Amino acid sequence: MPKYETISSVMRERIKNQFYPIDQPIPDEITLAKEFQCSRMTMKRALDILVKEGLLYRKRGHGTFIIQSAISQNVVNVGTNEILGLSRLLKGKKVTSKVIKFDVQFPTQEVAEHLAIDVKTPVYFLIRLRLVDDEPYVMERTYMPTILIPGITDEILHGSIYSYIRETLGLTIAGSHRKIRACKSEELDHQYLACLPDDPILEVEHVGFLNNGVPFEYSFSRHRYDKFEVTTIN
Repeated sequence: MPKYETISSVMRERIKNQFYPIDQPIPDEITLAKEFQCSRMTMKRALDILVKEGLLYRKRGHGTFIIQSAISQNVVNVGTNEILGLSRLLKGKKVTSKVIKFDVQFPTQEVAEHLAIDVKTPVYFLIRLRLVDDEPYVMERTYMPTILIPGITDEILHGSIYSYIRETLGLTIAGSHRKIRACKSEELDHQYLACLPDDPILEVEHVGFLNNGVPFEYSFSRHRYDKFEVTTIN
């Protein structure tokens, strides 16, 4: 892992654990660079990650501040450009998966169009429940081309698919296109997400792309309304 990512992980934990006062700027880049024994440019890259994640914001002439709403211990704060995956987003917490359904099938026309394949190209179809510290947070319905993401096993499904794609297959996840909408909860939500019949659901329709521009994932993530918030940074 590059040093700036290691530093950003340390700083992320400090922010989450309220190591710094939330009503004052954090130490400046020069001070932090001395502490972490790195260049100022490396420190800037580390903080840039946290700015993009919605944990910090820079105020010209005043310093870098913590975004107070982002440090809630009970809500996952997700940036609109977030592509880390839940396991990396929640480092330090126990993230597990329960496989509800896993199958290989031919895609519908709609799924094929989103994945830039034809309807004769087989895809994985999976439904997973993601739990954080054994509490249900999100249910994912995902399609992936088997030819592009080969070798998915039960062991991988119970861990992090994104880590498998990056570390085992050596592919680079580069971007995504998302639609976020409010939905009524459905039977599966009631069963697996512990939702009440009148609870709303935050649904994210997602197409993920590799760095060559090829789509590798088409998914619908159904989030509990009380466990997630989305941050947009301009």
